[in-house]
Amino acid sequence: MRVALVTISDSVAQGVRQDRSGPALRERCVALGWQVVSAHVVSDEPSEIHARLLELADSGVTDVILTTGGTGLGPRDSTPEATQAVCEKMIPGLGELMREKGRKANPRAVLSRGVAGVRGRTIFVNLPGSPHGAVESLDAVADLLPHAVEVLGGARHD
Repeated sequence: MRVALVTISDSVAQGVRQDRSGPALRERCVALGWQVVSAHVVSDEPSEIHARLLELADSGVTDVILTTGGTGLGPRDSTPEATQAVCEKMIPGLGELMREKGRKANPRAVLSRGVAGVRGRTIFVNLPGSPHGAVESLDAVADLLPHAVEVLGGARHD
């Protein structure tokens, strides 16, 4: 499975803070046997997020785009809205499952607004911005993503 990673953070994009979530996700994806085809950093600016997600999805070189960051309640958190704007179909169960599993370890996980959806044959999954939260949320849905990619490619749900 081909995966693109997008870290969404003003401070990382400005070089004020080091990206820790992107590398943590890369490590986990590789451990799962997935191919990380690209990694990007964008600011929390909705137009930048939207443009990067469109570019990646429409390139045809990735099956799954994992974003990290911008899923909270802060004034600059706009990843879910930008993701919804590029999606043709939403997959609400993935966000629900990530919050449900995350809540068991941290009650604040229910405040994450991450969404998942589809554009063409690409799946988007929004993950929290903390390295631990991002990997924990990915683990909550990791076993479902290869099947979802297969179904998008025309496989049956069996």
